[in-house]
Amino acid sequence: MLIRLVAVPGLRDTQCGFKLFDGERARTAFAASRLDGWAIDVEILRYFRRSGWPVLEAPVRWSHRTGSKVRPLDYGRVLGELVRLRTSAVSRADLAVVALFCLASFFLYQDLWFDLDRGYLADAGQDQNQWEWFFAVTADNVTNFRNPLFTTAQNAPDGVNLMANTVMLGLSVPLTPVTLLLGPAVTWALVLTFGLAATAAAWYWLIVRRVTPGRRGPAVIGAAVAAFAPPMISHGNAHPNFLVLFVLPLIVDRALRLCAGRDVVRDGVVLGLLATYQIFIGEEPLLLAAMGMLLFALCYALLDRDAARRSWRPLLRGTGVGLAVCLPLVAGPLAWQFFGPQSYSGVLHSPETFNSPRAFLEFAGRSLAGTDERADPLAMNRTEQNAFYGWPLLALAGAIAVRLWHRTLVAALALTAGAAALLSLGAEIPIPFTDHTVPGPWTPLGKAPLLEAVIESRIAMICAPVLGMLLATATVTVMDGTARTGRFRTPAVRVLGAAALAAALLPILPTPYPVRERDPVPDFVTEGTYRRYLGPGESLVTVPLPNPGNADALHWQSSTGSWFPLAGGYFMGPWGPDDLGIYGAVPRHTSQLLDRVRDTGRVPDIGPLQQEQARADLAAWDAGVVVLPPGYNEEALQTTLEALLERPGVWVDGVLVWDVGDGAEDPSRSR
Repeated sequence: MLIRLVAVPGLRDTQCGFKLFDGERARTAFAASRLDGWAIDVEILRYFRRSGWPVLEAPVRWSHRTGSKVRPLDYGRVLGELVRLRTSAVSRADLAVVALFCLASFFLYQDLWFDLDRGYLADAGQDQNQWEWFFAVTADNVTNFRNPLFTTAQNAPDGVNLMANTVMLGLSVPLTPVTLLLGPAVTWALVLTFGLAATAAAWYWLIVRRVTPGRRGPAVIGAAVAAFAPPMISHGNAHPNFLVLFVLPLIVDRALRLCAGRDVVRDGVVLGLLATYQIFIGEEPLLLAAMGMLLFALCYALLDRDAARRSWRPLLRGTGVGLAVCLPLVAGPLAWQFFGPQSYSGVLHSPETFNSPRAFLEFAGRSLAGTDERADPLAMNRTEQNAFYGWPLLALAGAIAVRLWHRTLVAALALTAGAAALLSLGAEIPIPFTDHTVPGPWTPLGKAPLLEAVIESRIAMICAPVLGMLLATATVTVMDGTARTGRFRTPAVRVLGAAALAAALLPILPTPYPVRERDPVPDFVTEGTYRRYLGPGESLVTVPLPNPGNADALHWQSSTGSWFPLAGGYFMGPWGPDDLGIYGAVPRHTSQLLDRVRDTGRVPDIGPLQQEQARADLAAWDAGVVVLPPGYNEEALQTTLEALLERPGVWVDGVLVWDVGDGAEDPSRSR
């Protein structure tokens, strides 16, 4: 069945029976053969099928005879031989390119690798704490045979719908041994470093196959722009789901294969499997990729009607096959995501999630020519600098589009980039240096299902691989010395082309990620002292409660494997009667009061009303102990807690502790 599906669809049996070959075609096929074992039958028949030569299968009368030479282990041997041949087929030049991408990625994350125990990406906000926690809680769920789609370690007592959060099960599950043996900080560094390199390698593979056939140098340039462009580097601070995109080029290649219409069923099956895996790495990047591919398909169809007429039927059929494969595999997890406990509908984003037109011309804070002072006012934060390609690169891309517009591929790529950039400007496009706006095309799209949860500024990330392909195409043109009007007659054109490329790319070269030192985990957690204060089902309440602005308590859990129920947290969960998605737990009066004290350093007036509300909130959290670690505005927080809880705290293993549950100070509790 596997052979029929992936190798020679339409043939019922490739192994039994006699084979009768046309002589000339037999010599050609066997000369190209590389296998030695009995699987050579499949290889030869596959060669005939790919060459378009007819194969007739005639039934024969047969009977069973004992002593078959084919054993189950033979299949493993054949697969091993295929892997060996596939590996040996990779050229040293390609391996050197992959090594180059790995070195570049390690260079960017070098400071993180040099201090994995205490290093924290300076621009990550609280996302590094969150992602390390995701990796650690997934490993704990897997090893203890718990549901990997849910946990009660945060947001006590309600828990967190992990499928509704970007836990990257496609990586966190297979990396469970790494997380258990070396810790979630190592997993975090591995995913960022090698995920970025794998993304660059995948774009290189696609470009060298589809855009610049056999031309490695231009493909390296294109892949480097696609993977190391400023928006990608921005997300590399904190969002591995937008950095690890190596599946997307494979999906694009499979869609192009479908357009050729050769093996629609097989390519559709592979497309469905790739989409399934990408869903478990990142759903929003898959949605953005689908938008980019749809934009490109529409633009290409408008420019080449004949190609569209040839391609739409096999593409549609193959997409249907892919959906038939993908949907049954993801139906259960997606049902849990959208309808399971702690699921939500829609996302409550900031109203200013669009790109400013000026952001496209400016340089990102982590670009060689950029500064935080110039970039910060034009982006939501340093992890969302989604448009900072810089005016030299955009000017060069515009010049390439004008000069090579006669090429359908170039024109379609240019139109795709322009459309994506326009959509990223949001529903109301601001006019630079004025207070006026004009309606944008995102106005109707932003209200559609699924798209309503998209941060529209991220649509500009579609431009990264598109610009990379434009540069790769132009580089080949200059190197080959051909243009629409004839041949370039002087080497000066190549020199000018190289200078223009350098002028466009040097300013946006990424600089290494800065790292700060994270606060140590209190002995109260590392020594297990907290266990003496928590009864069954009781939660630990840190002050302030963990939230998107302060999630160090997640690091307490993930770094020690202490999965005590934690009130509050940093995750996506429901809020309000419409179950809108928000970042963090549903705010309560006491948690908001403590947040204000930490931010301002001012102790508010505390009376019976506030004390009663604090008791109600602690009951809602099933609180067993309140913990105040040393930190910012610690004295004001201590005074506030003493007034709310009507007694002083006790210093225990480096933190102030208030016993508020049934399990406190029980010496019989195990440590």
